Amino acid sequence: MKFRFFLVVALLLSLVFGGCGKSTDEQPEEEVSFLETSLKESDMFTDNDFNTSYQKKNSIQITLNENSISCNSNAVKISGTTIVIQEEGTYVFTGTLNDGMILINADKDAKPHLILDNASISNSKSAPLCILEAEKVFVTLAKNTENALASGDSFATIENTNVDGTIFSKQDLTLNGSGKLSITSPAGHGIVCKDDLVFTGGSYSINCASHGMDANDSVRITDSSFNITSGKDGIHVENNDDESLGFAFIKDGAFQIIAEGDGISSSSLMQVNNGDFDITSGGGSKNAQKATSDGWGGFPGGGFSGGNKRPGRPNQETYSPQENQTTSEDTSTSIKGLKSVGNLLIQNGTFTIDSADDAVHSNANISIGDGKFKIASGDDGFHADDTLLIQAGTIDISKSYEGLEGLHIQVKGGTIKLIASDDGLNAAGGTDESGTGGYRGNDQFGPRPGGMGGSSSNGSISISGGTLYIQASGDGLDANGTIEITGGNTQVCGPTRGDTAVLDYDKSGSISNATFVGTGSTMMAQTLGSSTQGVIFVRGESNMAKTTITLKDAKGNTVLSVTPALEFQLIVLSGPEIKKGETYTLEIGTTSRQVTAN
Repeated sequence: MKFRFFLVVALLLSLVFGGCGKSTDEQPEEEVSFLETSLKESDMFTDNDFNTSYQKKNSIQITLNENSISCNSNAVKISGTTIVIQEEGTYVFTGTLNDGMILINADKDAKPHLILDNASISNSKSAPLCILEAEKVFVTLAKNTENALASGDSFATIENTNVDGTIFSKQDLTLNGSGKLSITSPAGHGIVCKDDLVFTGGSYSINCASHGMDANDSVRITDSSFNITSGKDGIHVENNDDESLGFAFIKDGAFQIIAEGDGISSSSLMQVNNGDFDITSGGGSKNAQKATSDGWGGFPGGGFSGGNKRPGRPNQETYSPQENQTTSEDTSTSIKGLKSVGNLLIQNGTFTIDSADDAVHSNANISIGDGKFKIASGDDGFHADDTLLIQAGTIDISKSYEGLEGLHIQVKGGTIKLIASDDGLNAAGGTDESGTGGYRGNDQFGPRPGGMGGSSSNGSISISGGTLYIQASGDGLDANGTIEITGGNTQVCGPTRGDTAVLDYDKSGSISNATFVGTGSTMMAQTLGSSTQGVIFVRGESNMAKTTITLKDAKGNTVLSVTPALEFQLIVLSGPEIKKGETYTLEIGTTSRQVTAN
């Protein structure tokens, strides 16, 4: 049975905040959670996908004897070491078969059920399991069994079909059970499915030259575990003919993926409801092309308008930006952790991602409902061409070029700690232009219409909750448009150089009912405006890293205290307890001064 989600996926792919058909350059009218339009688990799986039961007496027993095959039924056609299944039924495989194959060529409405009961099949010239015709095939890994399928250095064409995987299916395929399956493919993919590929149980070890899994219509996984080492993507799903297909849905399971390409990639929607993910892509962040802010401070998509006068920048000196020094390497392989051309929705899970390019990437929108993330990236920690929405969770980005990047960045909650060699948060008007490459010409799916275009001033950063710690060598918060902080606790530590800024916006920067602490360099400094609370903006001499800053009110009570990890000349402080027009004592190390909140 096939599922088509024209309505749901169309809504997800066309979702642009404020309504269908709006240009992505427009400012979102309100913050919206597109988790509400997520795929439902009940639509992803059928009852038969979970069925692992069978009666031995009613099953066809097939015994593999290394170089021969024995069977208790005439329903199976045996030709040498090839088993041809032409009828619906339950087939139990036991033993070892050398240079053999299970070939399914049944009626188009048949649903054969294969049971692997300590079965091992190798084939040096093709797929040990090849499915040509059926409505759907079910493969169950029997309890407490270890099974293996291995292909060789080449794949022969079967009935005019170009086979290129150890498991090859032209039809819908479900794998389940509680046993183990080892898949080895030194010349191709691990599993290839031209329709829907479903996992509802089992433990899988896949070692292959190309994709670990390669599906056309969808990959749907629940309660399964995977150890994948692949020469291309770990899990790859792509459909170039139908925009409602090519999606990945994951609910629970364990994934250990070492991929020379992307960890998991989809040409449409990707949704993760839960799971435990350990992904290394492209050799990890250590293999990224060096991309730092050694140039001036205007990084791709991070320019500004209005000449040398920037709003909110007191006593601004003039300056002339030089050409951006960052370059990108044009490679043929995308090397991201999680990558979706459509929306990428994560509702929960644990993620350890070490990627040469973006760790979490969407050419549309990203929504993080919850989860724990430990990320090291050679490019962006999180990148969305349109909106990046974080509602909850714990995010620790130990290495990145830019920590969070999107045309619109919305942080509603969670705990975020990030270190960036360029901007901490970058609301830019250009597609993924930083760091390694990725969307700049090496994504397998190509550009997606409606993504961020050329430079604009319609980007936005909105922080309404959560705790953020940002340590940046470029700008701390950089918006080609507006910065609005209406809740939460945000600390920006750095940059330390004069041609970058704690805050960098084109149109406006405001704060209300929130705490903000920023320390860094002074030359390009901007401040925040507020009608509800005071803002303290102080330029001073250079202070060493780990010099404590303490703000005290007129009664000597401590209002704020922070110890920046980096040296600083600039201090920007604001919080609900800081009142406009009132005088405070600002202690910086062993020195103190009186300051008035604006």
